[in-house]
Amino acid sequence: MSAHHTSGPPSAIRLTQFTSADLAEILGEGNDPFGVAETGLAWLPKDEHFAVRHEDRFVAHAGLRRLPLTVGGTGMEVVGVGSVAVAPDVRGRGLARSVVAAALSHARTLGPRHALLFCRPPLVALYERLGWRPVDEDPSVEVLVEQPGDRVVTMPLRTMVTPLHEDAQWPAGPVRLWSLPM
Repeated sequence: MSAHHTSGPPSAIRLTQFTSADLAEILGEGNDPFGVAETGLAWLPKDEHFAVRHEDRFVAHAGLRRLPLTVGGTGMEVVGVGSVAVAPDVRGRGLARSVVAAALSHARTLGPRHALLFCRPPLVALYERLGWRPVDEDPSVEVLVEQPGDRVVTMPLRTMVTPLHEDAQWPAGPVRLWSLPM
């Protein structure tokens, strides 16, 4: 084997649960692990969890949750992808691709035709490389989400989608998530 040989990233596994201690293993201790506290948003927990273990610790995670929404007035469900995390010391090794791919592979079995995520602007290029596209590039496309106290707010993060099935076409129009964001 040559000194330059590299194997692919470790495979992601599906977990039965994912705790705040597991997240701390990936991103360290802190009250804003995803860098979104300034949005002031409340978030839903994820129902399904995928992670990569490497050298006896979790180094990457992605979570899923089915969510109801309307796009341009048409009701549908999406699989929300959230809590995507890669440990700082192992970034750049394809772990985000690995854990998101495992989550999306499972998402394809859940029924909805699209996956949706919200991300900080610096991460848009990463998700575009993974096959996602922003739905909010057109300034007329507003994305509204629920918040506690019957509030509806404009999502301050970038909203991105990817098809879960080959023939899935994302409809045009404003997006209204009928729940807290995931």
